Amino acid sequence: MSAPPSLAAPVTGDDPTATDKDEAAERPDPAATVVAVGEIPPLDKPIRPATRLRPAPPTDRARGWVVTGVLTLVAAMVRLVNLGGATDGGTPLFDEKYYAIQAWEMLRNGGVEDDQAFGVVVHPPLGKQLIAIGEWLLGYNATGWRLASAVAGIVSVLLIIRVTRRMTGSTLLGGIAGVLLICDGVSHVQSRSALLDIFQAVFVLAAFACLIADRDQVRARLAAAVPSDATAGSATHRSGIPMGARWWRFGTGVLLGLTTAVKWSGAYWILAFVALSLIWDMQARRAAGVRHPIRAGIRRDLLPTIWSLGVVPVLVYVGSWWAWFASETSWPRHTLVAIESNRSDWKSGLLYELASLWQNTLWQWTWKMLDFHAHLLTPTDPSKRHPWESKPWTWPLGTRPVLYYSPADAPCGDGSTTECVRRVFLIGTPALWWISLFVLVWALWKAIGRLDWRYAAVLVAYGAGYLPWFTNLDRQMYYFYATPLAPFLVIGITLMLGDILGRRGVGIERRLTSVAVVALYVGLVVANFIWLWPILNGEPITHDRLTMETWLPSWG
Repeated sequence: MSAPPSLAAPVTGDDPTATDKDEAAERPDPAATVVAVGEIPPLDKPIRPATRLRPAPPTDRARGWVVTGVLTLVAAMVRLVNLGGATDGGTPLFDEKYYAIQAWEMLRNGGVEDDQAFGVVVHPPLGKQLIAIGEWLLGYNATGWRLASAVAGIVSVLLIIRVTRRMTGSTLLGGIAGVLLICDGVSHVQSRSALLDIFQAVFVLAAFACLIADRDQVRARLAAAVPSDATAGSATHRSGIPMGARWWRFGTGVLLGLTTAVKWSGAYWILAFVALSLIWDMQARRAAGVRHPIRAGIRRDLLPTIWSLGVVPVLVYVGSWWAWFASETSWPRHTLVAIESNRSDWKSGLLYELASLWQNTLWQWTWKMLDFHAHLLTPTDPSKRHPWESKPWTWPLGTRPVLYYSPADAPCGDGSTTECVRRVFLIGTPALWWISLFVLVWALWKAIGRLDWRYAAVLVAYGAGYLPWFTNLDRQMYYFYATPLAPFLVIGITLMLGDILGRRGVGIERRLTSVAVVALYVGLVVANFIWLWPILNGEPITHDRLTMETWLPSWG
């Protein structure tokens, strides 16, 4: 008998390079198990817990790093080309006008913004400090304030290749995931803009990668600890062994703290990854033969998980305010904002009461910033609404993009009098985003119906970044909030492509058909990205070409 899929660490979508001879050798002979009437068929030897736990990593390590390096280099060329080309007369675009300017202020003030005292600074400091690094290196210009975002986008491609390869056991699928992320319009535009969301995306993807590595490490340790004749009566077998230092899980906590130090919405991933880690630990102990895996998980793993994924992120978040603590002029370093004389400045009585519980300036300022975000509402008068606002139900399909750049029409520059337009739209590549609902249905089936942990992990990570936005639908929202969702959408699509490829030994006809389907889809995504290139990068095009680029009325 074979191990359940959730315990055997199934690998789907291996590189389709096996020869016909190899496939024939792997294909079982159905007649081999036929016996005479009355005879007992042979039974397969039971699989020991250590065998079920042992992960099956890819064996082509060198090729894996070559693929990773080549695609990361391609990502660098795509993200960096003409990085500072689109500006508003040499000044930042869209919300860059907040973050690029505040980052430059940080360079003057030792890591903090100017003392503005009227609530313009409404996000933690880390993202702006990263932007400031680029400005420190290249100066206050478009390339300088976008450099850190471009680096974050490039690193995201490297990370998604490695984590997808680990999850699938296939270098081919890891490379496909890298290509898809390179060709995602949301990730591309955000990697070329001095906004905060791309930093949150790379940190949460890195945290996810560390959590996947921790899962593999835990199962490897349990496999090594389970003796060949594991006896159910042993104390270790009843309660499970201690795991020892789990540095991958600690790294997950550090990265979740950095995610939250960019934007507070990172806290939702903290809650999600705590639950995911505990469930995986209990499943691993159950696979190792522990009698009471839930009890053992609570005893052995609960407190260490809370420390690594709960306390450590909080400490990292507080540490990200280092410059604020060291400054004597940062707002409101020495001013309590939750006092009776300031009560009229608060829109929420509950948040005011929570802030006033502790006479600490960072504590009170944190709640005051949350008060701002919670009441940044969509105006009831349609004429006063932001023209590019969108609600979260439009994000999976990207039906309402954001216009970042729209200068006045100018001659195309080819010697003719034809007028050209330049636009930068935040648009998700339709070949990726428009199938997101199909990916969701398939992922739910695989996670629930087939107990595939990989799809479950993607659903948890995607849901933690998406579902919380439905809790306050009156708030102003924009499509760029979906930036951290893009890597998990890509991983989900890649897992589906792996299912289409299937395993070796399925027959040459099906193998060739599945390879053709996957190749056609990846080619379609690349072609779609190339077609949208002008409106993702602000290149001059005619009005007729802009009309052809604008596929939906809501894009205009």
